[in-house]
Amino acid sequence: MLGGYCECFCWSNQDFYGDDLYLPDPQPFSLPVPLPKWPQGQGFATGRINLGEIEVVKITKFESVWSCGLLRGKSKGVTFYRPVGIPEGFHCLGYYCQSNDQPLRGYVLVGCDSNGHKPEVGHINDSEVDSPLRKPLNYSLIWSSDSQNNGGSGYFWLPNPPEGYKAMGIVVTNNPEEPRVEEVRCVRADLTEKCETSDQILSPDPKSSNPFDVWSTKPYRRGMLAKGVSVGTFYCNADLSSDEVLIDIACLKNLHQSLPAMPNLDQVHALIKHYGPTVFFHPDEDCLPSSVQWFFKNGALLYRDCGQKGEPIDLRGSNLPSGGENDGEFWIDLPVDDDARNDVITGDLESAELYVHAKPAFGGTFTDIAMWIFCPFNGAATLKIGLVTIPMTKIGQHVGDWEHYTLRVSNFTGELWQVFFSEHSGGRWVDASDLEFIEGNRPVVYSSKHGHASFPHPGTYLQGSTKLGIGVRNDVARSKYYIDSSIKYQLVAAEYLGGGVVTEPCWLQYMREWGPNIVYDSRSEIDKILDHLPFFVRFSVENLVDLFPTELYGEEGPTGPKEKYNWVGDEIC
Repeated sequence: MLGGYCECFCWSNQDFYGDDLYLPDPQPFSLPVPLPKWPQGQGFATGRINLGEIEVVKITKFESVWSCGLLRGKSKGVTFYRPVGIPEGFHCLGYYCQSNDQPLRGYVLVGCDSNGHKPEVGHINDSEVDSPLRKPLNYSLIWSSDSQNNGGSGYFWLPNPPEGYKAMGIVVTNNPEEPRVEEVRCVRADLTEKCETSDQILSPDPKSSNPFDVWSTKPYRRGMLAKGVSVGTFYCNADLSSDEVLIDIACLKNLHQSLPAMPNLDQVHALIKHYGPTVFFHPDEDCLPSSVQWFFKNGALLYRDCGQKGEPIDLRGSNLPSGGENDGEFWIDLPVDDDARNDVITGDLESAELYVHAKPAFGGTFTDIAMWIFCPFNGAATLKIGLVTIPMTKIGQHVGDWEHYTLRVSNFTGELWQVFFSEHSGGRWVDASDLEFIEGNRPVVYSSKHGHASFPHPGTYLQGSTKLGIGVRNDVARSKYYIDSSIKYQLVAAEYLGGGVVTEPCWLQYMREWGPNIVYDSRSEIDKILDHLPFFVRFSVENLVDLFPTELYGEEGPTGPKEKYNWVGDEIC
């Protein structure tokens, strides 16, 4: 049932959405095929997760309470939802919100005392000091719409927790009556972590006299060692910014040291086989991937800063320096012989495989399956300046290219939730509803020509100034060159499973560079660019240089997967 629909930020009659202009409710999204029966073991995909003193269930069924939009034609609006179908004994922690132009895809967590603790007879409002969950004392009205027309108004209430407790989210009503304190629960502060704003769901008209921002939230600390658990709720205020630490609400904390909802070894393999993407390389790609062993076998050499000759690397990489950090003393380079060098640059698709790192996310309520791919060589960049496309001869090249994408799987059900596409120095999360699937529930990943960045759909992506149409082209398309990562993979790390369960290869411990550092004289390449431009659109060399990604102006071999920030931390967007 739609409780109300209203235009939030412009209340004039000519701009109000009438009954005949109501937007349809977002429809639920499902993966292309039903989930399989996962191998048994532990608490993975059981529907419930024990966080220590609190047990949580993920709710994905909602009833809409109130909807709003911006000015006509500028937004498709958002809807605020109350979770329904909460199991007996569990309690709502906050409401959910999302844009109307997306499938209904979100969730909120509901919680209960995992020890079955209930107030004794005679106690009022579960007010025992040590109870993990307690009702709020009352609510503060933090925002309301001005309109009383047709669809009604929206009222946004912040639960006021008892001392020593934290609110987890906002409650929304379509009338001015304060919600019942029984509607939600607050959580004892020592069972919570700080959270911050994540994605902006709704932004106000800057001319509005009644401004209102709505943001999704995420734990402030993230990564495989972090304990913060996303509740799935939202936060709203009149003046918020991205990644702003919130004071009024918090997220949950997983204090269960064993992370019982994480998949066991058999379940990890089952997830990879079910969701492993097919990676397509560009039809004109001439710098294809290979296995690490093929790279070593075909003449890769280890160099030291002292100037000695390159040393052959054995197939396992056991003679590579292990551990430590990238101190610049060692690097890997291509074979000296020209023919052998050119062969290695081309790569070997037949030997190529994905190197998998399985790790906890959001306090063990999700599993991140990071899939790394190795290419012996990163080809030269292709620049785009307006309508002019110019292939470079040197700029963008480097030896040893490590790229990755990451599958994020819900540990409540084993459902693929998102995929992270690594795009050079950053990347982005894409919801499962926005993915392209090739067979069953296996997504498609497109690898860009020469640069090997990952993208969810075919086309041309510009790295640089999209406003000016100036930057590096990332061209992606399907071709006969592809890897099925559901079959061709090697699980190289899963630290949470404990020592000895997954044996990490020797080369994974190599923390130095997989290619030499070379600084180009980029002036000659820039002059080449300027020669192709009409006089009236030429920029100064300095201005043009500023528009291109800085990594283009030198050849710097990357470090391996374990030296990357996202090996332990969260993905960088």
